[in-house]
Amino acid sequence: MTDGYRTKTSEEIELMRRSGRLLAATHELIAGMMKPGVSSAELDRAAEEFIRDGGGKPAFKGYRGYPATLCVSFNEQVVHGIPGPRRFVEGDLVGVDCGAILEGYYSDMAVTHYVGGEPPAQVDDLMKTTLRSLHKGIEKWRPGNRVGDVSAAIQKEVESRGFSVVRALVGHGIGTVMHERGLQIPNYGNAGTGIKIVEGMTAAIEPMVNMGGYDVRELKDGWTYVTADASLSCHFEHTVVATADGPRILTLP
Repeated sequence: MTDGYRTKTSEEIELMRRSGRLLAATHELIAGMMKPGVSSAELDRAAEEFIRDGGGKPAFKGYRGYPATLCVSFNEQVVHGIPGPRRFVEGDLVGVDCGAILEGYYSDMAVTHYVGGEPPAQVDDLMKTTLRSLHKGIEKWRPGNRVGDVSAAIQKEVESRGFSVVRALVGHGIGTVMHERGLQIPNYGNAGTGIKIVEGMTAAIEPMVNMGGYDVRELKDGWTYVTADASLSCHFEHTVVATADGPRILTLP
């Protein structure tokens, strides 16, 4: 335990790695389907079938009443977009978030895709900056550091490129439940502050980055968040663990 957050044993980490591997493979399937004309509902059905065929269960479906396996967020939608009949068109920026449960352990991962060809320069910069900020944050997820070190690294990378990091939504602890209590990971903050990271701590680190301002608002569906200024948003996420040898990403193929 550290500040109320339960660390994981090596056996538990191995189970989370198996869950993460299934989830990463699901995202590979999704990436191959991200083409104009495909609907987000089709993507959702394929992801659920793949996870169940792999012996797992979708982590999001039924969570607090959420109706789907995926969160599929278009353009100005930040997170938690509900899949439906809307079809991808060339030029869409689409964030896909998914969670899996395997043998009782959770994994959580998000990837943002540009649909059709090469993205415009500013969109490409937004995507690369968000992904780079995720890895800057992960690099700080090591014993002896503090959560604020992760937050500050993400914020610095994002703001250095002129983008803004969403403040109303955060990363989280993860393990035998989707959001383990006692651990939140803001994507902005001050180095040297917050909970101390120790060996065995697992987390879902997930920068959400806007091309415009950082303010967001929730739609009437009770799930979807959008940018307040209708600017594009980007989201990447990995499940990670702090080890004696440094951070380890658990959501890899």
